[in-house]
Amino acid sequence: MATQAHCAFCFESLSSTLTKQHSLSLHEVETLWKKWNNGSPNPSPTLGPAQSDSELEDPSAPPGDASYRPAAVSRLLAPSPSTASSSSVQSIASTPSGASEASSATSKSGSSSRSSFFGLGKRLKRGMGRDDEEEGEGELEEHPLFVTWNVVLKSGERRLRGCIGTFEALGLEDGLRSYALTSALDDTRFHPISASELPTLEVGVTLLTHFEPIASPLDWEIGTHGLRISFTHHGRRYGSTYLPDVAKEQGWTKDETMVSLMRKAGWSGRKEEWRKVELSVVRYQGRQVRLEYGEWKAWRAWVEETGH
Repeated sequence: MATQAHCAFCFESLSSTLTKQHSLSLHEVETLWKKWNNGSPNPSPTLGPAQSDSELEDPSAPPGDASYRPAAVSRLLAPSPSTASSSSVQSIASTPSGASEASSATSKSGSSSRSSFFGLGKRLKRGMGRDDEEEGEGELEEHPLFVTWNVVLKSGERRLRGCIGTFEALGLEDGLRSYALTSALDDTRFHPISASELPTLEVGVTLLTHFEPIASPLDWEIGTHGLRISFTHHGRRYGSTYLPDVAKEQGWTKDETMVSLMRKAGWSGRKEEWRKVELSVVRYQGRQVRLEYGEWKAWRAWVEETGH
């Protein structure tokens, strides 16, 4: 499961890039976060279902508009070279759409995506000693992951500022750093995050697990499972995904969720006919852990003051 140390590392990665300052490694962050947490009244992890604050957004509303509602899921990067010209599941590009209709997306299913089913939790062996391996094993795990940036308003309301993830199992150090920056700077739905915005931000990290192909498109639980679908429509391959708890947030039934996912992928048929489409469905799980800038900044000040 994701941790607040993972979130702190995302802030490290983004802040260092924007301010041109040194960034600690994931191993250093995990070690120092543990020491600080054990020695100070740091709040317990802020847990939430994956993409718990992500809702569908109004395509006509700019990011700063009061009517804006965050998108339910981000685009996924890195299309498979073997299927780059087709619509498949390794790469998803989200475009905002209305509240009752998911954002338009395509998805890619190249050979590299198979690692998300068979490579989860794999640990790399680098000749580490036992003590080092126990302390440093966190960054050596491999997981599909999402990084979400929200703006936290004075009212406590959160608004999506960027969210990008991947279904490919990546090493946590490289994966978190890469997607912390990509979701902050390259989400085409928004302007890149600037250094002046850092104090307003909250970051959420979701590690995806338990990928299970299911025979029935309704064999999943609202609030527990995320969904990844693919299907062929008029000779073209489509796909889309929702992270766990999106359906619960939106108040959708399972049927409504499936229709929304298909609309998101590009299907334009009548909603009552969605069952006639032959779908390939994978369910998965993942819980999001969140951290606000103020918490990260307090920890960072402690690191600097104590000379760690």
